[in-house]
This record gives sequence, structure tokens and C-alpha cells, in this order.
Amino acid sequence: MTKPLSADLRERLVAAVEGGQSRRAAAERFGVAPSTAVKWMNRWRLEGHVKPRPMGGDRHSHRIEAHAAVILGLIDEKPDVTLAEIATQVEEARGARFSETAIWRLLRRHGMTYKKRQRMRVSNSDQMS
Repeated sequence: MTKPLSADLRERLVAAVEGGQSRRAAAERFGVAPSTAVKWMNRWRLEGHVKPRPMGGDRHSHRIEAHAAVILGLIDEKPDVTLAEIATQVEEARGARFSETAIWRLLRRHGMTYKKRQRMRVSNSDQMS
């Protein structure tokens, strides 16, 4: 996985631009893309720093976690409810649309698992009519 460019490099680029060099020239001097220099300078102007922003991580599960009580309640009421039924009921009750995969991941985070029925061996005896 890639890492953010160093704070030292960011600060040197900002100092060069603040010293009168163009963003494009500073980008070439420090070996970064011109768009990177523009973004860093905009962040410097708006936020007063050029620290890297967080990278990666989950940015969406908080949406479904807000409805976790409803979803878990549906399962308590009807343990054999399907993921599709849960999705439909949550959309009708709360107006929030989630994929079956998102619901499955929520259930897994809350310690729920899906147990398949145990297979039964086919009987070898002749059928009786």
C-alpha cells in the first residue's frame, strides 16, 4: 500500500510557493505532480497545514450501523428471515436502501452466522408405495 509523501517535502513545497515560485515549477522541482502542488497549496490556504488526510478504511458502515437495532430486531422476531426480506423491510420502515451484502456484513460484525441445515444421507432402501 502506498504511503503519504513526507511532511518535510510538503512543507518545502509550500515554502517554495510562498517564496514566489509557481505551483507548477515547485512541483517539478520537488518531483510531484502539478495537481499535487495545487492541492497542497489549497489545503495550506484553507486549513493552515499540509498534513496528509487519512487513507483507506471503512467510510460507509456507519450508515447501516444506524439501523442495526431495527435489523437485529427483525431477526429476533423471525429468525429465518432472508437478507432480501430484511432489505425490503428496512427500506419500507426507514426509507434506507442497503444491499444484501451490506446487511450480511453488519450481521457478521454483530456475531451472527448463517448455519446451513445438516445434510441427510439419501436412503438406500426401496421406496414403499
